[in-house]
Amino acid sequence: MLPKPAMDHKALLTLNTHEMPMYKDALPGVPGVDAQPLFLDPHQGIWVLRAVFHPGVVLPKHYHTGTVHLFTLSGSWNYVEYPDQPQTAGSYLYEPGGSIHQFTVPADASEPAVAVMVVYGANVNFDDEGNYLGIMDASDIMHMFDELVAERGMEPARYIRPAAADYTCPTA
Repeated sequence: MLPKPAMDHKALLTLNTHEMPMYKDALPGVPGVDAQPLFLDPHQGIWVLRAVFHPGVVLPKHYHTGTVHLFTLSGSWNYVEYPDQPQTAGSYLYEPGGSIHQFTVPADASEPAVAVMVVYGANVNFDDEGNYLGIMDASDIMHMFDELVAERGMEPARYIRPAAADYTCPTA
């Protein structure tokens, strides 16, 4: 006998990135990073983005509080700490929690690097001297896209977000 579904889905939860807006220069303070939110879950701390990193982009050095799965779809990039291990189209990278590194796309790259990332937890960002800059997690990214949409007069970002925890029945 088949198990009963936990939820009644009327349709698949699916997005087509070719039909969604790409938010240009989405990261505050880091020009050249365009992004699409795909899945943002502030309750579990999971965020999934499709991102385009243009030539010359250097992200702040960051510490991961959880694991990351990163799929490079096109272009190439590397971590400053591992220049001899460029990630190219078709590469899959697993990053364990507790890793620290700095993402860069060579300034002379012939095309942007396009990637899909599944991030658990947060990026804790630092400047080149090791000073704390801030944190980026699912909640922060939700607010970041809300602000972009409001500032630019765009339609609200459409992404998948699980429902928040709630009681099974109202309180008395």
